[in-house]
Amino acid sequence: MKALLIVSAAIETAIGLALVLSPSMPVALLLGASIDAPGALVAARIAGAALLSLGIACWLARNNQHGRTVAGLVAALLLYNVLAVAVLVHASFGLGLSGFGIWPAAGLHTTLAIWCVACLRLKQ
Repeated sequence: MKALLIVSAAIETAIGLALVLSPSMPVALLLGASIDAPGALVAARIAGAALLSLGIACWLARNNQHGRTVAGLVAALLLYNVLAVAVLVHASFGLGLSGFGIWPAAGLHTTLAIWCVACLRLKQ
């Protein structure tokens, strides 16, 4: 579980920072679309803040593998990763978006979701 939390912390913190500081670039790479509207920029920055918060929570929890709180955090990571895959697949097939990073991101989130399930099963 420690490795999952460290990897998740690194990924979510990096993407969160990118979205907070310059949301247009990561969105263009991920979805192949621009977010020029002020509302879209604000929403992307809020998403970045949420990812940054998730990354910090994972980093701080990495050494507390035996508590129910960490299991709750991994369950939240599982939900986030499953929903991220669903949103990315819908963006590709339903909305026709096709950024360079959409399928690698979907694959990464799928892998992380499977890793979360494995950690939760081992915890039982």
